[in-house]
Amino acid sequence: MSEAFMSGLMGLTAGFAALQWSHVAMMIIGGILLYLGIKKDCEPLLLVPIGFGCILINIPLAGLMEKEGFLRIIYDAGIITELFPLLIFVGIGAMTDFGPVLENPYTFLLGAAGQFGIFLTLLIALALDFPYKDAVTIGIIGACDGPTVIYVASKYAQHLLGPVSVAAYSYMALVPVLQPPIMRMLTTKKERETVMKTHKKTVSKITKILFPIVITVVGGLIAPMGLPLLATIMLGNLMKESGVVSRLAKAAENEIANVVTLLLGLCIGATMSGPVFMQKTTLIILVLGLVAICLDTVFGVLFGKALYYMTGGKVNPLIGAAGISAFPMSARVVQKEGQKYNKKSFLLMHAMGANAGGQVGSVMAAAVMLSVLKGMGVI
Repeated sequence: MSEAFMSGLMGLTAGFAALQWSHVAMMIIGGILLYLGIKKDCEPLLLVPIGFGCILINIPLAGLMEKEGFLRIIYDAGIITELFPLLIFVGIGAMTDFGPVLENPYTFLLGAAGQFGIFLTLLIALALDFPYKDAVTIGIIGACDGPTVIYVASKYAQHLLGPVSVAAYSYMALVPVLQPPIMRMLTTKKERETVMKTHKKTVSKITKILFPIVITVVGGLIAPMGLPLLATIMLGNLMKESGVVSRLAKAAENEIANVVTLLLGLCIGATMSGPVFMQKTTLIILVLGLVAICLDTVFGVLFGKALYYMTGGKVNPLIGAAGISAFPMSARVVQKEGQKYNKKSFLLMHAMGANAGGQVGSVMAAAVMLSVLKGMGVI
């Protein structure tokens, strides 16, 4: 055989020769993500492209994340510029109804309480000698809000984008598993059986229109560094509530959100290269993310208990668990748990208020943390 022919045969096996155990491990993880998305219906819109992207990037010598690789082009255009997470936020705003939180403003406090885990996890990460930027990015996992995590990571800790994104979306999918034990542990049977009266209040259209504008201005003045996050979600909501740009609102909610979600998922998967991902730091990040979300649930429920006692037993503490930003999954979890203990208990609308408050709360938490880092001169 000619030397050229032998070289050609060696070229055909070069991929196998360059394959490392970490590549194989990450391909298996990518397969697990595909299984969860396809078979178990856990956040399929994100886990399917993330899982497939994870498999792609761990095929050696393909060059998908090299300078001219197609994944690198998408990554540079949408992740490095922070464009993808911000476009996702416009869609989320167009999907979100802030009516329940406007009907019951106290649920805003539950949304705020549901962010305490973020700040406590930040302190834990700092105690473990993570740099400030990395610690903030890890703490934000507790928001249980993928776009917020991706925005912060892509801007200030790109090397952590894969682990924190996977942690955020994985734990978001696991909310129905993670929250109920904590809710039962922190509440009594009597508290869980509490029936909350629903006083349907009419929220005027002008109030719904003014809400995103006022929140944008006030939130932007309090924490300017987070304005892109807050402004995009409120823009989407303003388009929805105004009723005069329904085509734009529907496009943000459907076509734009779908295309960006696909590209975003592929880019996240593209950061999950075996030699980079399979490190001790990744495991620590996954553990801290779990701690953050559990602590958010704990503080949300504890604040719900405080409201229970302050109102003479009129507030079911379970709704505090919806203060995290897993919208609307955590609200559904609260409704399901409440029904287990009292068939007459309908907590969904109250929980949706807390959940919508948590959506704003998680963005504000990120904004405050970034603004503090700016003031410290870290960013």
